Amino acid sequence: MAATCESENTEAIDQSSFWDENGIHWDAHRIGWAVSGAFALAAIMVTVVSVGRHARHYHVPTEQRQIIRILYMPLVYAIVSWFSYRFFRAYTYYSLVVIIYEAITISAFMLLIIQYVASTSSGKTAEGALARKDKEKLPIPFCCWRYRPTKAYFMYTIKWSVLQYVIIRPLVSIIGIICEALHILCQSSWSYKHPSVYLTAVDFVSISVALYGLILFYDLTKQELNGRRPLAKFLTIKLIVMCTFYQEFVFDALQNHGIIKATEYWTGSNIADGLNAFAITIEMVLFAFFMMWAYPISEYIRPELPKTSAKRAIIDSLNFGDFVAEIWGSLKFFYDYAVGKSHTRGVIKHDAPDFGEAFGVYNASGNLRTRGGSVANVADPEAVQPFFANQPNASRPSNLGGARHVRTPESGGSGETYGMRPLPPQMVSADANGRSFA
Repeated sequence: MAATCESENTEAIDQSSFWDENGIHWDAHRIGWAVSGAFALAAIMVTVVSVGRHARHYHVPTEQRQIIRILYMPLVYAIVSWFSYRFFRAYTYYSLVVIIYEAITISAFMLLIIQYVASTSSGKTAEGALARKDKEKLPIPFCCWRYRPTKAYFMYTIKWSVLQYVIIRPLVSIIGIICEALHILCQSSWSYKHPSVYLTAVDFVSISVALYGLILFYDLTKQELNGRRPLAKFLTIKLIVMCTFYQEFVFDALQNHGIIKATEYWTGSNIADGLNAFAITIEMVLFAFFMMWAYPISEYIRPELPKTSAKRAIIDSLNFGDFVAEIWGSLKFFYDYAVGKSHTRGVIKHDAPDFGEAFGVYNASGNLRTRGGSVANVADPEAVQPFFANQPNASRPSNLGGARHVRTPESGGSGETYGMRPLPPQMVSADANGRSFA
């Protein structure tokens, strides 16, 4: 049984109210409460504007769904920090809850950059974009080992390295809340007798794996992410995490060294926690503006399309079914890998585009692209005829009309005969006398 913690709150409770018949009681705590509330409200307003702009131009849901989730981060931190300042006796509960959203934003960022990378592939898949990658060294400190991005397990491993944090972090918080309710958590203690040290160790390993997976994928796909401000986007998340962590460390150190002193109703720990929460509400205004710049709406504005309903975007951003699907897909793949199924081994193969597809003559379905941008089936003579009707000497037979010999099996016979198939007009040229040739 873990040892019971000493209470971090004073026994005496301030019984005065904010309002009474004599007006407002403006003590230091209430002044801080009002100021932090004003900054929290400002952070909320900036976030609402940022989210609203994406919600009204919700034309790329696979990307903007993740962006909106990330944009919520200053809002969530500001609101929870204000409550943890106001109700300082329950600070530990609020701090455990807010960290859960850190896991959500890191996972959303990972899925976002996967979508960015996938958009550079003709097949719109991240695996297709990675098919052109060679063997690479792992980032520091494992740079002595190499990995192959084209392996079947690579993308599943990358996704799982980040998404495991969205499972482990909430579990750590739930266990921490239960331990706090039983007065055995002792968050400020590093004794092996208390659960806090073990929960912190698990959280440290989990977030380290998640960040390493992010860094590895970013380093591998820097070229594909060029022009999308990936570093700025990542810093908007990581700087929030770093600022909250280091300033909490500083305030705790000041309290432990007696610089922050207790009062009648506040212990030194209460004051340190309150200062940290107060600082976070101010910082979230700055980070909300930073995120507005790092995740611009200009990339998604389509003047030719009407504005979208904000309702769908908000519902999508709050529906974490895509997280569940990705986690389940990774777990299923690893199970198949463990039992030795063939699709989990070797290198993923992707069909390379042929000449016509690569140069825009054919699309991936084998259909002909017309000059106006529409698509016609090459096998349909009526679809192809208008091009050849305009060619000089188009009435001539043989290869002058832009046809080529192909060997085609005769439908009713056992042998093969030579047939004629017209070339697309983009691949037919004409000389000065109007004679066309392929």
